[in-house]
Amino acid sequence: MEVHLVDGTYELFRYHFALPSHVTADGQEVGAMRGVAGSMLQLLEEGATHVGIATDHVIPSFRNELYGGYKDGSGVEEELVSQFPLVEELLDALGFVVWPMVEYEADDALGSAAAVAAADERVDRVLICTPDKDLGQCVGGKVFQLDRRKGLVSGVGEVTEKFGVPPSSIADYLGLVGDTA
Repeated sequence: MEVHLVDGTYELFRYHFALPSHVTADGQEVGAMRGVAGSMLQLLEEGATHVGIATDHVIPSFRNELYGGYKDGSGVEEELVSQFPLVEELLDALGFVVWPMVEYEADDALGSAAAVAAADERVDRVLICTPDKDLGQCVGGKVFQLDRRKGLVSGVGEVTEKFGVPPSSIADYLGLVGDTA
């Protein structure tokens, strides 16, 4: 079995900026939500059977207490923020497993889920669906990173070639060179 773990926050941001606005009769922006729903249904059409989707709630977390400059959601457009609960509800109604993260980040959920899935003998491969550099540190064994937009699957060799360090050193590497979106 193959497990797909999707960065729902990345998907929502991606479609917010890629698609035209769509406002409901009651004034709610839903353009990005429609894009995410279509993308997840496409994943099923491509054969995915086990899908988990993690999303961030834009609130300060314990990381803000550790580092004052840590992202806090300021500057994120309300039209985008308001779609998070809507997309979570829609994806849940469509039958997807959804992890709305509050105290931790979607990346934390994806990394943890990848480790749990990879330890399951029934799982042949785990695909973390995001181009996020941070999640390259999870790659190894059964765990791969999939950039769905580019159609690129990265294993240990690809991550090492791209960054010049193995997946186990990605956090240190990004700490030294910086991690911009």
